[in-house]
Amino acid sequence: MRMLSLLGLGLFSCLSLADGRLLATGGASSLEGAAGGGITPWAVLSGYGERGEWGADVFATRVETGDYRLDVAGVAASFDNRIELSYARQRFDLGNLARNLNLPENSLSQDIFGLKLRLFGDLIYDRLPQVSLGLQHKRQRDFLIPSLVGAQRRKDTEGYLSASRLILGGAFGYNLLLNGGLRYSRANELGLLGFGGDRRDRHSVLKEGSIAVLFNPHWALGVEYREKPDNLSFAGESDWADLFVGYFPNKHLAVVLAYARLGEIASLENQDGVYLSIQGSF
Repeated sequence: MRMLSLLGLGLFSCLSLADGRLLATGGASSLEGAAGGGITPWAVLSGYGERGEWGADVFATRVETGDYRLDVAGVAASFDNRIELSYARQRFDLGNLARNLNLPENSLSQDIFGLKLRLFGDLIYDRLPQVSLGLQHKRQRDFLIPSLVGAQRRKDTEGYLSASRLILGGAFGYNLLLNGGLRYSRANELGLLGFGGDRRDRHSVLKEGSIAVLFNPHWALGVEYREKPDNLSFAGESDWADLFVGYFPNKHLAVVLAYARLGEIASLENQDGVYLSIQGSF
């Protein structure tokens, strides 16, 4: 087994086609700007920079359901494979809900400023998994509707802890990415509906995670899950999950396509849809 792992590492390294971290190990960009998957971050940092090097990503994401649309754009930069700074702007089009209820606004938006610090470990080479601690400061920009439905505040800071490990040959000879995390948050629908609520106005410890199989350095198939709080009495808030395909043609481009199951959002149920994200790395 050890010989197979060494062979797998050598093959994966040869196919990475560039220096520094291996292709696809920088992940994509999450909806909140941090490096990782689509709906949850990984412990990895943005870009492909190693010790003493910079790395950076820019990205754009769209999620379409039957009633809503979410557009996100952002940037992240990391240094020394140790610390990451990120920024994302989200715009949530209320679509049918705004028309049906004659709401005073037809969209909600927020800014997210992120900081992630790699605490210890390594995705591949260390005996311990890579473990990172993150903070995200969120500022809701259109607070009228959230305040009317019971949100208690328009800005808040939340933290998360993520652990990631790439197991070479761990899935019938293919490389296997495992990621798990805990989040300390009271954000309603990521913060687009404000923070805290009339039902509950304190932070919750929430579980999230992802599993991906890397069939080769260019293609990945995986699933993600994210637990959500339920702070507002006017509507339930569902946990999120998705099935995604990631394509990494080189270290400068990543494309992620997913089928997302988002459940109930702002009183409208069955909000399942398509997720598409494009990332450029430097």
